[in-house]
Amino acid sequence: MSRVKDMTHGNPTKLIIMFAIPLILGNLGQQLYMIIDAIIVGQGVGVTALASLGATDWTYWLLLWIIQAFTQGCAIRITQDFGSKNNKRLKKSIAMSILICGVVTLFVTVLGLVAGRPLLELLNTPDNLLDGALTYLYIMVSGSIVVVCYNMTSSILRAFGDSKTPLIAMAIAAVTNIALDLLFVMVLGWGIAGAAFATVIAQFIASLYCFVIIKKLKFIKLHKEDREIESFVIKDLLKLSSPLVLQHIVIAVGGMVLQSVINKYGFLFVAGFTATNKLYGLLESSAVSFGYASTTFTAQNWGAKKIKRIKAGLTSSTKLSLIVSLMISVFMIIFGKPLLQLFIANDANSSKVLDIAYQYLFIMSLLLSSLYMLYTYRCTLQGLGNTVAPMISGFIEFVMRIGSALLLPMIMGSLGIFFAEVTAWIGAMIYLMYACLSSIKEISETYPDEPKETQE
Repeated sequence: MSRVKDMTHGNPTKLIIMFAIPLILGNLGQQLYMIIDAIIVGQGVGVTALASLGATDWTYWLLLWIIQAFTQGCAIRITQDFGSKNNKRLKKSIAMSILICGVVTLFVTVLGLVAGRPLLELLNTPDNLLDGALTYLYIMVSGSIVVVCYNMTSSILRAFGDSKTPLIAMAIAAVTNIALDLLFVMVLGWGIAGAAFATVIAQFIASLYCFVIIKKLKFIKLHKEDREIESFVIKDLLKLSSPLVLQHIVIAVGGMVLQSVINKYGFLFVAGFTATNKLYGLLESSAVSFGYASTTFTAQNWGAKKIKRIKAGLTSSTKLSLIVSLMISVFMIIFGKPLLQLFIANDANSSKVLDIAYQYLFIMSLLLSSLYMLYTYRCTLQGLGNTVAPMISGFIEFVMRIGSALLLPMIMGSLGIFFAEVTAWIGAMIYLMYACLSSIKEISETYPDEPKETQE
């Protein structure tokens, strides 16, 4: 119980910082083992193998984000129930969330195994990358049940204000993944398959640890009546989750179109993009963490109908996100090249791949603050139970990303592709800012007589 945190009382800025710090560290740990995955494959197997990993990115994310969208949508309801102190409804929401996510995972696993090859071929994946990409994709998709277990357990814990347990779980997973990477890839010579197996096993250990901690929380121990199917609760959970699923699908499809354009420039260009995309996680990790903090803080206080605290939380999240994004941008611009070199084997093509990678990283770093604001506004809206506006923002990302990928190269050559991602951020961020501020204004007018909240 000591890790459970009621965020309906206390200073919003302090609560958000203290909640976000373990998430930031956990996300950095996750990115660390993903980066080491890429480093070991890039250095130990070669540039072609690194490009094979990159060729699967958007296809795997499409499948992964379907799972994550359902866990995120269900977590909104769970967090609001926790904030409202309705324990009976809380347990029912958890039980129905587990049921929904289990069914979705089965569907995604079958879909990935059946559609994996056609999707990669549709994206113009170079012939010399296809076999390696399929090997990685099939193993990762087969481990989808592990992904949903971790996402579900960590989402439940975050709903209760516990961001420390996911941090510990990710730290254990990171160490495991690195050790298994070295064993499977460098010692046993399993190549891309070894990297995929290491990741799945590491995620299994992370989910197992979270599950053990959840079992200790007596107030959510599920009984027979909690597991009985209740259509009203399922309908409510699907209502929250479905727009997020559509949002992620649209974003992923836009990314797949972008990937198909990138693939046309050859495997060296794909390798450069892959190297930068492995650092993209570091760029994004703090944004994701502040986003989770915003969702949890907002949802708990919306459950308690504390509107003034919601507005104070948005202000705090905005300031913190701007400061952190600026710091990361400066760091990446200065140290980006040495970091990118870690992924690229020293051969005849390394210089060209590094130039491609750094150009992309530099442009993303310059406009990183728009990504952080996107997460702040999107996650605040999700905490309010508004998943429609984030869905619309997904369509905006889709249009901006595809439009930029198809049109800008006609004007600027291959350099234009580097702007596809950041224009998607900017377009979605502008819309989400408007939607978020309008929603908060609306609920403030609906609850005008809320008593003044002590912020200390």
